[in-house]
Amino acid sequence: MKELYLVILITLCTVSYVQAANLQVNPQAKSFKYSTTVEKERPELDDVTKGLIAAYRQNPTEANKSALKKQIGINYDKVVAKKKAKLAELKQTAKDQSKIDEMQDIVNEMLRDRENRINQSLSRFTDSRLVPNARKTTDGFLPVLGAGQNVYIAYTPVTNEDYAKFINATGRKAPKDWANGVMPTNKAKYPVINVSYNDAVAYCNWLSQKDSKAKYRLPTEKEWEFAAGHMPKDADFNSGENKGLTPVTAYSKTLSASGAIDMWGNVWEWTSTNRSSTTKAVKGGAWSTSRMDCRTESRTEGRNPNSGYSTVGFRIIREKY
Repeated sequence: MKELYLVILITLCTVSYVQAANLQVNPQAKSFKYSTTVEKERPELDDVTKGLIAAYRQNPTEANKSALKKQIGINYDKVVAKKKAKLAELKQTAKDQSKIDEMQDIVNEMLRDRENRINQSLSRFTDSRLVPNARKTTDGFLPVLGAGQNVYIAYTPVTNEDYAKFINATGRKAPKDWANGVMPTNKAKYPVINVSYNDAVAYCNWLSQKDSKAKYRLPTEKEWEFAAGHMPKDADFNSGENKGLTPVTAYSKTLSASGAIDMWGNVWEWTSTNRSSTTKAVKGGAWSTSRMDCRTESRTEGRNPNSGYSTVGFRIIREKY
């Protein structure tokens, strides 16, 4: 039984680098229709890393933690080396400069974000909530491994159906795409849009007032990234695939690191992090966004918190008391 538990645990750990190995993706490998510069392999943790994870779990000393972090760094640098080799190849063979630029952006981003991504992986691997079935929800929320013991993220973005309950209870103004202020019944399971950052905060406050055991809020950019994990390059989601929004469960086989769905594409998601003095950071891209801009590590997009947008929705964090 102990050995079985360890196998399950290691499988969960692998998710911080890639999607679970048995995830079924579109057989046409959608991302490669748009970019031939991304490699298709799904790297798995080697036996050395698995052993170090097991050692830390059994004896969580600083020495074991340091050894695990060192190995995570070695693994990361191997991936960077592959990307650099691909970049060098493209510089010799690519006919389109955009392919070279795309891979150069990926390499630059990985080098710039090295320490952050290594620390994120380490935090996930050493989170005490990393147990079998941690990525399965029973109440609509999932633990954000590495982001704090009480931090849980919603399985999906807030839907029109969810938001309608808030509107009906508070009398707050409905989104402008709701004709005569009435939720479109054929889009109950679609992410709510045209809600400002301030509207989203009001929704969270309303939930908090109803729940004496938890506080609800928007995620920080860092928490959102922990929950999402690195975006698999062959993941199937709503970016460049449809001429508009899809239900939040349309791509439910594509799981984030936390097990949440619809974190890439469909709608950008508000966070509580300032992008500038006048904007809040949004994450994950939308149906109309390029796949490159949907990447978890992309940190350029921001929106005016006082405005609502047709491509921006939100997802909530629950903190248990």
